[in-house]
This record gives sequence, C-alpha cells and structure tokens, in this order.
Amino acid sequence: MLIKFGALHVAPLGDRAMIIEFGRQLDAQTNARVQAAAHAISLAALPGVTDVVPAFTTLGLHYRPESFDGVSPYDVLRRQVQALLARGIATHDSATRVVQIPVRYGGESGPDLEQVAAACKLTADEVIARHTASVHTVCMLGFAPGFPYLSGLDPRLVVPRRATPRTAVPAGSVAIARDQCAIYPLETPGGWNLIGRTPLRLFDPTAQPPCLLAPGDEVRFVAISDAAYRDSERR
Repeated sequence: MLIKFGALHVAPLGDRAMIIEFGRQLDAQTNARVQAAAHAISLAALPGVTDVVPAFTTLGLHYRPESFDGVSPYDVLRRQVQALLARGIATHDSATRVVQIPVRYGGESGPDLEQVAAACKLTADEVIARHTASVHTVCMLGFAPGFPYLSGLDPRLVVPRRATPRTAVPAGSVAIARDQCAIYPLETPGGWNLIGRTPLRLFDPTAQPPCLLAPGDEVRFVAISDAAYRDSERR
C-alpha cells in the first residue's frame, strides 16, 4: 500500500529543527501517516538530521545547520523532505512490536478505579476487563521522558481529567483521561485518573534505548495479583 501525501504545512522550529503538520484531527489515520513518514525519513538517513520525533499530528525533525550547503539549511532540508514525501511512502511490512504491561489494578495502586467505575456505570471488575481487552497503540512520547500517550481506550471508559490534579503521581501509574490511556514513567504531578500501577520501569537513562515503549508499539495490559506485583518489584 502506498501512502500519498498532499500539501503539508512545514515550518521552522528555531534554527535547528522543523515541524511538519499532517492534519489537525487527533485520530488513528492521521497518526498512522505521521508514523509512516517518521519511518521513511529515518530510513532515508538524510544528511544532517539528528532526530525524528513523531507526535499525534506532527513530526519534528532536528538537524545540524552546519551539515548543509547553501544560504538556508532549513530550506534545503525542507525541499528534501517534501520531495521524499511527495513520491509516496509504501507501508512497511515489519511486524508491530507488542508489549505486555502487567498492572495491579485498584487499591493504593489505582485510587480512582472505583470513581471511574461509578462514572461509567460499570463495576470495577468490568472496568478492568474492558481495559485489559483493548488493544492500545503508542501515538507519541511526551510530557516526561518515556511517557506514552496511548490510543485504543474502550469508549465505555471515557472520563474527563480529574478536577484537581495530584501534586505527585507515583511512577508506573496507569491512568486514563478522555479517550486516552497513559503510564507515568516517573513521579510527577498529574491530573489523569489512576486505575492501576505497573512494576515495569518505563524510563531508564542507563538503558539502550532508555524508553521501554516507542511510537507505533502495540500495548496490551495484563492484570496481576498483589503477590505478582511485589515479586516483579523485587527483580
């Protein structure tokens, strides 16, 4: 399958980066086009490009201006990228990486689970069943190192953000807000609804790569017991 790209809005982002906009709608189709473009540009290994950063509807390219000949490195790279995308991009056949995330739901790990269940007119067990049955996709990383924004939340679990954010959300917290799911890799403030926690470490600056998840990954949540959670923590 060949993905065609029409006219795309490209703009400078400082003097060492540019941003390419693929649309304004936060949907799976737009994000798939972002991911496809990111994959193709990464494979092209354009001289001077140091990082390719996909988001929901945009793609950021970081580059070294000194690597380009000409008056405007931005214009040179913009023309190269536009020419690459204008040719169309064949969807790659490489298998999607599937990552299982073990989660201890409810209790101190998921203090908002009961409130979410009440808001959705479900039981806590039904919330867990729907959350673990859904196939989630990493649309982007942002907010904090390794923080994944996940699409694919069951429509019955759509709830607004908390009216009052917490000043400290524990690392590993699995949370939902509106039609998205996320996992907090570090202890940070946050306003999402906490329904569980994973013992997995999503960000490790000493690891290669440092982030457990990457854009395009498929995530499946698996409910685990308190004993299994404690055992995983000790490893």
